[in-house]
Amino acid sequence: MTPEMEDAFAAIRAVHGADAITRVERMLEPGGGGPRHALPKGAKWILPGLSASPWHDPYAYPELLPVVEALESAHSAVKEELNSAWSYRREAFSDYEHYLTRQENWQALYLYRNGNLVEESAATAPTAYKVLKEFAVDTETICPLLESHVSTLLPGASIAPHCDLWNFSINLHLAVDIPDGCDITVAGRTRSWREGRCLLFDYSFEHEARNAGNRPRTCLLIDLWHPETTLPERQALVALMAEIRRLMGEQRIP
Repeated sequence: MTPEMEDAFAAIRAVHGADAITRVERMLEPGGGGPRHALPKGAKWILPGLSASPWHDPYAYPELLPVVEALESAHSAVKEELNSAWSYRREAFSDYEHYLTRQENWQALYLYRNGNLVEESAATAPTAYKVLKEFAVDTETICPLLESHVSTLLPGASIAPHCDLWNFSINLHLAVDIPDGCDITVAGRTRSWREGRCLLFDYSFEHEARNAGNRPRTCLLIDLWHPETTLPERQALVALMAEIRRLMGEQRIP
């Protein structure tokens, strides 16, 4: 670790106790702190001790339930606003840039990125922006290392199988507008979105998605902290990844 990381970890231990970030420290050991589940083979960072399950029940975690319920309650307004934006404000969307690829047939409207709300999106998707701010950003359940965006997959498009970088955040989908012929596979288990409902999965497992329908598929995606991580672990992980990104010349998280 760099001296900056050692200082950051020491400060967290001083407040929360000597054992508060043991799992983060184990993750940094050679071998990642112990044996891994076989399926998240492409993920770089696996925090030990988290439930190794590809699919999660979005209603099972008290910390996440308020954002799930708020999104589902707001579905009708979110759908109306996003369909209008797709028709009349298409310039607000851009090619989605995953860390592995960029796809023209996968369009994104970013609501939260680089540790901050994307304020210009408030006018385009006011209900989604309001719910995100009130129930995920203000409550600090969103993972500031990642993002929230409206994900629109065009007809005939697919997202190739891949693993994301780590398991300590978890991906929540609100199914906004779902034509027939759309599905998502995580660790070999395929599900379809139910419009107006949420899905929750661990994207350190290999996953892929398809739109075999005849119109765009739209979901609202939010990267949330894995509910089994603790506050000091979250602080340590933000400090760790911010330092890694600094060393790589990328943008630092505020």
